[in-house]
Amino acid sequence: MENSRPQDLALLVQNKLKLSRSKLALPDLKVLEDLFDCLFYSSMCKEESDLIRVTITFIDPENPDPTPPGRIVPERWSCVAFEKHIPMTTKSLAKISKAADPLSSSLAVYYNEKGELHIWGLIDQAMHYQNFLNYESDTDSEQPGLFQVSVSDIGTLNVMFDYELLATLKQNVLVKRYVDVLTIGPISKMLKKNADFLKVTMRDYLEKNHPAELYADWEDFLDNLWIQTFSRLLLKIQSYQHGGAILIADDSVDLDVKYRIQYERLTSAMIAHAMASVDNFVSENRIEGDFLAGRRSVSKMLYLRESGSFYNKKGTGDEITGAISFIASQSCVDGVVLFNRSMVTNGFGAVLRAKKMPGKIYISATATATAKSLTPHDPKHYGTRHRSMIAYCWNHPSSLGLVISQDGEIRAFSKIEDKLIMWENIKIQQYLTKKSKHRINVKPSGTIEGRD
Repeated sequence: MENSRPQDLALLVQNKLKLSRSKLALPDLKVLEDLFDCLFYSSMCKEESDLIRVTITFIDPENPDPTPPGRIVPERWSCVAFEKHIPMTTKSLAKISKAADPLSSSLAVYYNEKGELHIWGLIDQAMHYQNFLNYESDTDSEQPGLFQVSVSDIGTLNVMFDYELLATLKQNVLVKRYVDVLTIGPISKMLKKNADFLKVTMRDYLEKNHPAELYADWEDFLDNLWIQTFSRLLLKIQSYQHGGAILIADDSVDLDVKYRIQYERLTSAMIAHAMASVDNFVSENRIEGDFLAGRRSVSKMLYLRESGSFYNKKGTGDEITGAISFIASQSCVDGVVLFNRSMVTNGFGAVLRAKKMPGKIYISATATATAKSLTPHDPKHYGTRHRSMIAYCWNHPSSLGLVISQDGEIRAFSKIEDKLIMWENIKIQQYLTKKSKHRINVKPSGTIEGRD
């Protein structure tokens, strides 16, 4: 929605709160309008020459934790109240934001009986929330307050309900839906097809080392490992705020690669991680089965196998993280980071030489790019980086290109049949809705690790 204002975001949040059927008191629309106005204008301020980056949690100081879980995990959030409430203004928010790095904490905000907003404290342990959103952790826990709002850039507000991204206001554009192209539609199919080498390797590994394990039970795990690794790479590039581009292509035609390399460690780390995950799962199940069968001890060999696979799983997970950082840093050099279909980096600083442009490109409002979801646009309206990617993908139909702008916007390009399709507002973080929360951490056996 273009030509939107903070008031439009306030109305959207109020409607969401009404539908949530929360037993907590809900703020008036005027309170929400004042909140988003303050945050919006604060995003344009600087404090000690730095732009404001802050997250606020809308939470009642009189009842901050109305429904605590039965089991409190050690890393759960807690509130730390100020001795005196601070009136929420653009000036006070800019000043105190320096003490609330969004990666580690958020500011607790609420309103009084007059509808006046104030900052009353800090909430800790936010790093675990961020790690889950960015696929750096497999576990999550409930979030405090009615909702959270993050100031991530000039005029950019992101509203979260627990782990669900409700909407983003980017200057004057209100984005209410992110397109999940990495798990649904033609891009997802392309990426999962690229994971065939991983699947073939793991099929052979299961047949040789764990014949009782069915490959079909592990296929979703392998797809998710591939897609999540790719998502993490995009998130890491996005975090540099430099801008960059990724191209997955079959050959080097129409490419001038300035720095040629062959970096296979990301692919080998994914294979090793998948193997360690299988080994650990099988060992844990064996121990659990022995316990349920009445055995009161664990054999030394089985214990060592379970412990060794656990540390291999953790170590290979760390190896994936390191390989992602290594590749993402290459995006800071002007040009494209080039991959083959097995996620092997073949170079960076690449210049795309294809010249022939389509007369139109089509922006898809859905991941599946159905005919009804497509809107034609003139490719000449985009910058040089986007136009070069459009031209390359138009001339090489099997390729997939992604452009990350300096402001963090990610767009994907691919030729589908006779149309060059562009997807924007792409979902890359691990957002959850209430419907999907109960499905997280599903193991291949079908058992579920519940939320805290």
